[in-house]
Amino acid sequence: MRTPTSSLQPVSPASGFVRVRGARENNLRDVDVDVPRDAIVAFTGVSGSGKSSLAFGTIFAEAQRRFLESVAPYARRLIQQGHTPQVDEITGLPPAVALQQRRGTPSSRSTVGTLTTLSNSVRMMYSRAGTYPADAPRLESDSFSPNTVAGACPRCHGLGIAHLPTRASLVPDGTLSIREGAVAAWPGAWQGKNLRDILITLGYDVDVPWNDLPEEARDWILFTEEQPVVEITPQRDRIAKPYQGRFWSARSYILHTLADSQSQSQRERALRFVESGPCPVCDGTGLTPAALAVTVAGLSISRLAGLPLTALAETLRPLTQAGSTGRGEASAGVEATISRDLLARIEVLVDLGLGYLSLARSTPTLSPGEMQRLRIATQLRSGLFGVVYVLDEPSAGLHPADAEPLLVVLEQAQVLRQLRLRRRTQHGRRARRRLGRRRRSPRRNRRWRGAVQRSRRRARRGPGVGDQAVPVSRFRHSRCRARGARAEGTTLVARPAGGQRAQPAESRRRVPARTPHRGHGRVRLRKIHLDQADRRRWPR
Repeated sequence: MRTPTSSLQPVSPASGFVRVRGARENNLRDVDVDVPRDAIVAFTGVSGSGKSSLAFGTIFAEAQRRFLESVAPYARRLIQQGHTPQVDEITGLPPAVALQQRRGTPSSRSTVGTLTTLSNSVRMMYSRAGTYPADAPRLESDSFSPNTVAGACPRCHGLGIAHLPTRASLVPDGTLSIREGAVAAWPGAWQGKNLRDILITLGYDVDVPWNDLPEEARDWILFTEEQPVVEITPQRDRIAKPYQGRFWSARSYILHTLADSQSQSQRERALRFVESGPCPVCDGTGLTPAALAVTVAGLSISRLAGLPLTALAETLRPLTQAGSTGRGEASAGVEATISRDLLARIEVLVDLGLGYLSLARSTPTLSPGEMQRLRIATQLRSGLFGVVYVLDEPSAGLHPADAEPLLVVLEQAQVLRQLRLRRRTQHGRRARRRLGRRRRSPRRNRRWRGAVQRSRRRARRGPGVGDQAVPVSRFRHSRCRARGARAEGTTLVARPAGGQRAQPAESRRRVPARTPHRGHGRVRLRKIHLDQADRRRWPR
């Protein structure tokens, strides 16, 4: 096992590099690399050279491991944790976000709108600024989501697809009798025999062909909502023990299995006996009639979500100006604010070449490249800086004409983060300067300038008897360091006030400034920053 080299020093966050030493993940062999920060860095190489092992298996895995170490052990058990990378040392590592080419868990309820969180703003716009029918109550934003109890269609439960059992699907062969298995949708083994015994107890003939039974009897067996409970005395067991049996119609049994069963095999078997199609109540939208009656720009929320992103941007553009639709001032202001935010986020997706998608597009139908670009667009709107984004071949499968806009968007994100960082740095400097001016009175300013000038003269001629060297880095304020020393490494020398014995020439040396502010003699330079060790040694 390789040991870290002793020459590697701790790296400060301002060094500008993520330093990896001794990476041995998968097929990596003691790889040392310095990755520049605040830049777009590409790992290139042939297949199997270790690009993903270095980017995801080492850098991102170590950043995730360090983050999880700050989480309480109890909560850490509930989070899916990755592995510990095989690496000697990684320094200068900021928080990391991974955007990989993976589909994730397929879900019919996940759409482009839910993945990019655009649906949240659309629902808020319909709730606060939508056009309601006369005398209709105002709905909350959850009422416009098919994934909530308030907004889901009561028939299809928000899926938009209704599974309807029919006579032909429940009884594929009408020449068979019930004892011979005419009702194919019923379960087999003991449960099927139990339902047959209940029919015998209720007085139905289970030995005649299905087509010879009265139509009323056939409809009751297949579609009744009743669940009568009768006492059954089985004839097939050696010891006949009566029990209470509950009857389920063929349709009730199939719908119950699809809604409540946790067994994938039983659900797949039940789907063979239904005919799937758009829900007749919500017309395939998955929403309630009350939510579909609200409109924005003359469109219901289902029609708006079905538009391609390019057409959706053109629909929202006139709404960004308050008062352009002739609505009330309050509603128009809310509509304009939400529309501007939606338009800005949609334009990023259009620039990434995803303008053909719609908000209602189901995520299982998306390719891994489309999923990754959607995640990229979502992260670009987060406004974070100082974060490492690890991308997995973001241009894979793209036409060269579509790869160029992706690079432009990434470069724009990098420039925006640099501007935010520079603006915050400048704001912090101005705040510190204002704080320094506010803390010092004019008299203290004059005394401070005189002390700095005397210290400059003493620094030029060297230390004298009884002088103490004060490093420039110990000054608390950056402007004080600039006034006291123009060159890097300059040392200010402070001469103690009267009452202290001068040191002999042979013991003259430069020592760290640990003279307290009060109690053990005065010094003329009082802007010395004491660390924790100094504070314990010299109480104020």
